[in-house]
Amino acid sequence: MRITTEIQYGLRSLCDMVYNGSQGPIQARSIGERQNISQRYIEQIFQKLRKEGIVKSVRGPLGGYRLARRPDKISIGDVIRAVTGGDLRLVFCEGSNNRPHGACRRLGKCVVSEIWGEASKNLMDYFNSVTVESICEEARERGMEI
Repeated sequence: MRITTEIQYGLRSLCDMVYNGSQGPIQARSIGERQNISQRYIEQIFQKLRKEGIVKSVRGPLGGYRLARRPDKISIGDVIRAVTGGDLRLVFCEGSNNRPHGACRRLGKCVVSEIWGEASKNLMDYFNSVTVESICEEARERGMEI
């Protein structure tokens, strides 16, 4: 399991929108400049976030992106699912046929697969409990700029 740069950049971009979006839609270029992320990469991530109703695009000369939901209604889990197409799994064998080489031959016969499954569930429960707003509040309390 790995938290991809796409997930990290998606969360950073959403936090940037919370910090800097009070004046209206924000252009991906502006987020990219502040976050040191390429505009093209942000656009790719935002396409996935838009499909899942996390951000909205606004057309026109003053267009850009804005949050489709309040930041207290967007969890890290939402971002993970939008970007990856599902929950994070610690290992591929957790009842999934998404393994690089097909389904595990030991599926249903391996006692440790239940441990990985429970750990994955607990991790996603935690990610579902942490909101974009809570991340931004923590940054503000620590005096961090996003």
